[in-house]
Amino acid sequence: MLLSPPGCGKSQFCKLLGNETGRPVLVLDVGSLMGSLVGQTEERTRQALRIVDAMAPCVLMIDEIEKAFAGLGSNGDSGVASRMFGAFLTWLNDHQSDVFVVCTSNDISKLPPEFGRSERFDGLFFLDLPNEDEKTAIWELYKTLYAIDPDGKLPDDSLWTGAEIKSCCRLSKLLDIPLVQAAQNVVPVALTASESIERLRNWANGRCLSASNPGIYSSQNNVPSKRRKLIRPSTAI
Repeated sequence: MLLSPPGCGKSQFCKLLGNETGRPVLVLDVGSLMGSLVGQTEERTRQALRIVDAMAPCVLMIDEIEKAFAGLGSNGDSGVASRMFGAFLTWLNDHQSDVFVVCTSNDISKLPPEFGRSERFDGLFFLDLPNEDEKTAIWELYKTLYAIDPDGKLPDDSLWTGAEIKSCCRLSKLLDIPLVQAAQNVVPVALTASESIERLRNWANGRCLSASNPGIYSSQNNVPSKRRKLIRPSTAI
């Protein structure tokens, strides 16, 4: 299970995991299992899990799982979401097939506690905003992808996620402007949703394994630091 603020690479990690392990990656779209007839949703869920077992060895990905099972605890769907979730939990606990399950979430606190217990998931990892070394690697990746001058000056990325670095590189290539100028059009999620990210860090503190360092995640060790000063040009795009 991967928990992180938006844009830090959870979904990308799940998709690339299959390439690293030589296994096919199956994406379980929970919304597509919903049916209009009584009992149809539950039967589709069981059928999907049987297909997953038949495809083993494989990687099963459920993206943003707290949204996939958003109806938990409500009576608006006559308990369909709860029964789907129960079937999935039972399968997680009992299946013998060689299926590696990876789920991503932006807010696992919305899920019931039995979901994250041991023997259902081997680990709950918190992926914080990338550190300096990680951002350097991400810049190199996307500068190469978008054929951007490798010696060009980088903007201030102290609060950026990988998605924002990608956006800056894409805009630089699309508009044919330097990275520093393209950065004027990028507002990091760490600013627009700072309260949510801080709340997420506080929840993960001491409860999750760190995705960047060995051991338990500590919010005190993952405070982003300033890297570069950004000197913005006086003219706007």
